Amino acid sequence: MVTARDIRQAYDQSFSSLDLNLSQASMIGYIAENGPMNQTELAAALVLGRAAIGSMVDQLETRRLVRRVPDPDDRRVWLVENTSAGSTLAVEIIRVDEQLRRRLRDGMSRAERQQLADFLVRLSANAATAAGGIGDLSPPNEIETHTPQTGDIND
Repeated sequence: MVTARDIRQAYDQSFSSLDLNLSQASMIGYIAENGPMNQTELAAALVLGRAAIGSMVDQLETRRLVRRVPDPDDRRVWLVENTSAGSTLAVEIIRVDEQLRRRLRDGMSRAERQQLADFLVRLSANAATAAGGIGDLSPPNEIETHTPQTGDIND
């Protein structure tokens, strides 16, 4: 969790030069890549609550970076799209993201990065499984339980 926090802080710091945080930059970048969408779709894509997305849209709309437009297929729904200023900023967001990713990968070989990606995918799957069985804290069948011995690190 410390690593996730450190990475988020690095992104927030990097995007501060654009007067954005990671969530705001992610929204503008996601819309630039995928086109206009409603707030429910944005919330799902960015893994944020609908209220948080609504607040963020309000903030970015005030800054004229996004705007709400009627959905041509459903008059009850509003879509969020980047303004021309938001689209221009999306190019800078990509540049900042690429620079930070290079810095985060510094000192790691391609093989090490692939191994890390594989581990994280496995960890994510394990976390999703564990979240589905919160009441059952027994270890999975394929992993043996470990009884600490004298001299173990956790002694």
